[in-house]
Amino acid sequence: MRFLVIFLLFVIPWSSGSAQDLEVGVMGGGTYYLGDLNPSGHFKGMQISYGVLARYTIDSRWAVKISATRGKVKGNASSTWFLPERNLQFESSITDISAVAEFNFLPYFTGSRLNFITPYVYAGVGFFFFKPTSGGVDLQPLGTEGQQEGYEGRKPYSLTGFDVPFGLGLKVGITQKIGMAVFWEMHKTFTDYLDDVSTTYYLNGPVIDPNDPQQYLSDPTLSYEPGMQRGNSRNQDWYSFFGITITYKFALDANRRCRDVYDF
Repeated sequence: MRFLVIFLLFVIPWSSGSAQDLEVGVMGGGTYYLGDLNPSGHFKGMQISYGVLARYTIDSRWAVKISATRGKVKGNASSTWFLPERNLQFESSITDISAVAEFNFLPYFTGSRLNFITPYVYAGVGFFFFKPTSGGVDLQPLGTEGQQEGYEGRKPYSLTGFDVPFGLGLKVGITQKIGMAVFWEMHKTFTDYLDDVSTTYYLNGPVIDPNDPQQYLSDPTLSYEPGMQRGNSRNQDWYSFFGITITYKFALDANRRCRDVYDF
C-alpha cells in the first residue's frame, strides 16, 4: 500500500495539465485458475468473484487503477488429461490487491459526448493471499508432499505472494458520471502451490493410514510410491478474473470545459 500511495503522489503532479478524474466503483464476475489440476482449461471450474476499485485518469489515453478483488478457484484431477487417476482435488479463496497502468486505444473519459467508448489494455503488479483446502481441510499445514518432514529438503510453502496482472477490456461511458467496463485479466504467480500440487509423492501408498488426513490427502488412491509424479513443478500456477466494473466519477480538475475538444 505504501508503494501505491507513493506511485499516485508521483503521477498526480506531473499530470496537472490534463483532465483529472477519480473514479471509484465495484466489480463482479468470475474467476478460475490454471495449474496441475487444470492445465489448460480456460474458464473451466468458474467461481464468483467481486471487488472494489479506484481509477485515476491521467489523460484521455492513460489511467492508473488500484483494485482489491476476492474470488475462489477450484480444480479436480479427474476432469483433466494430466494424470486424472490421482484423484486429487482442491478449492481455494484468493484475495488480490493490484496496481495497474491502463492504456486506452481511443481517446476516452467518462462523460465525454464524443469519445464514450474504447478498447483498452493494462498491466501492473499485485499481491495475493490464498488458502487451499480439500473437503474443508486446510492442505498447507499437512505438508502433502513431505514439506513438514523435510522430504528431499522441501519446506512449507507461503500462503502469500506477488503476481503480475495484465488484461484487456472495453470501457463505455454510460452517463456524465457513470462508466462501465468489461474485462478479462490473467495473473502470473510465482508459486506452484495454489492447488497444493507441484512435485512428487513422498509416502508409500499401500501403507497409508486412511484415517490420517495428512497421509490420505497426500495420496487418496493409496497406490503411489515415493518419487512418483504428483504434479509438474516446471509450470507455475495462474489465476484469472473477468467480469464487469461500474464506476462513479469525481472530477478533480477545476476547468472542465471543452474537454471533448482538447482531450485527443
